Order: sequence, then C-alpha cells, then structure tokens
Amino acid sequence: MNNVNRLLEMETFVRVVDAGSISAAADRMDTAKSAVSRRLGELENRLGVRLLNRTTRSLSLTEAGGTFYQRCNDVLANVADAERSVATATTEIQGALRVAAPLSFGLAHLGPAINDFLLEHPGVTFDLDFNDRQIDLVEEGFDVAIRIAKLPDSSLVARRLTPIRHLICASPDYWNEHGRPREPDDLKRHHALRYTNARQRAWAWTNPEGARGSVTMPVRLAANNGKYLARAATAGFGVVRTPAFIVCDEIESGALEPVLTGFRWGDLDAYAVYPRTRHLSRRVRAFIDFLAERFGDTPYWDECLRRFDTV
Repeated sequence: MNNVNRLLEMETFVRVVDAGSISAAADRMDTAKSAVSRRLGELENRLGVRLLNRTTRSLSLTEAGGTFYQRCNDVLANVADAERSVATATTEIQGALRVAAPLSFGLAHLGPAINDFLLEHPGVTFDLDFNDRQIDLVEEGFDVAIRIAKLPDSSLVARRLTPIRHLICASPDYWNEHGRPREPDDLKRHHALRYTNARQRAWAWTNPEGARGSVTMPVRLAANNGKYLARAATAGFGVVRTPAFIVCDEIESGALEPVLTGFRWGDLDAYAVYPRTRHLSRRVRAFIDFLAERFGDTPYWDECLRRFDTV
C-alpha cells in the first residue's frame, strides 16, 4: 500500500471518531458511507486489531484505537504543517482568533500584549472573552484560552507561558496598625480578603527549606475579582493573597506592601491551552509563541519585588 492510501485511511478513521459515526463522517467528507466503512475495515484488517467498537446506535474507541487515534492526529498534523509551511511561507498571518482569559490578567497584561501582536500582524482579528469562569473551548468554539492553574489531565494541549507568583499584601498603614507577620501563623491575628474562586479557604505556604503548611484566617471581605480585593487591601480593610501581576503597580507605588516574601504561597503557572487538533493554524501558533516570549520565565511584573526579595 502506498503512503497516500495510508494517509487517507488515517484521515478517514480520525474523521469517524471526531464525527461520532460513520454516517456523519461520510457527510463531512462528501463520500459514500460504504466507502468510509470499507476504508475502516481495510485499516483494521491491515493492522490486525479492532480500533472501534461499533453497534447500530453507538461507536467507541478500543484501547488500541485510542492510542492509534492520537498517533494519527500527530501524523496528520505534521503533514498539514509541512504543506502550510510551503504554501504560506511568504504570506502574512491572517484570520480570526477567539481567545478566553481571566478578567484581571486579561485587562492588565494580555490586552496590551494583543495590541502589540496586532501591530505586528494587522491581518489578524480577535474576539476576546475576559472572564474568570472555566470555559469549554471545544463546545464554545474558542481557539485558545489562557489559564492560571495547576492543570489536570485533559484532552486539551497546554503550553506553559510564565510562572505566576502569589503574595501576601496589605497597605503599609494596615501593617503599622496591626503588626507585620514574621511567620505564617502570625496571620491568624489578621482579617483576610478572600478570593472566592479559589477552592480552598486556607492559604497554603512553603518555606525556603521546603516545609509546607497552611493558615486559615477570619474573612472580612470576599469577592470573585482579584483587582477589587487588591483595592480593598489598599484601602486598609485587611490582608490579601494575590498574584503579583494584579498588584505590581500598587507595590511599586507603595500603596501595598508584601510580607513573608521568602515563603511561596501556592504559586501557579499561566498556560495557553487549545483543543487537540491536526489543524492548528499559523495564527494560533504565532500568538502562543508571541505570549511565551513576551512573558517568559521571569515576567516583568515580578520586578516590583526586587527590593523585598533581598531583605
């Protein structure tokens, strides 16, 4: 069998899995149902293994089929990339990008990055959703989402963009009145400004030697937006645990003061996540590369901590 026929078998198999049935795949490929069924049968006979469990009402992958499906996607993606690299090597990046991102990070850092990306690639258009909810990329039709989390295993592909450091902050006047903590347990005497999208009420910490613990504080104010909580901390209402990217300007200006900076407070990473697909567009790949280079392993917003990390 020549390589062209093998690729056709692979594509047919992937199309059937993606469509959920032979009939739906045949419609999408504008091919007779009998031809699709025949290709699947020939593929399974050639491999000597069943790839799909088929009944009159349902279709599911076997264990071998699941493994083969992922490998087929990889092969087809490489073929598509090779073709696009030749066909579009001398053309500018164009087309629409639908992107989801957390609200505070999106407004403060992703938005300016997108503006600069548009200056480099004027043929690209954006549809942005700044929201802290967990969206379904495939169901809602997003090309890429920015997530700040410890990512669970999923069917999505993730690329790490930058580390996200968390800080314990309050206004200098608040610390002067209530005392600056020297150890995490000292925080129990203070009131927390709690971010309600965080699953745990306790604030977990890791000390410089690697020992771990957590502290739970009485909550004075709770909200689902980190920038609002930062402003409440600036006004002296309590202590906030917050990503550095939210409060870098307030720290630089002196409106907020971080404490216990030798400890780590549940640090996370920012990722670009996108559906596993054999047709990842040049614009998606270029956008993710742009963000990874812009933010990097030492993000610019952490510069606000240089005088606190040295004390």
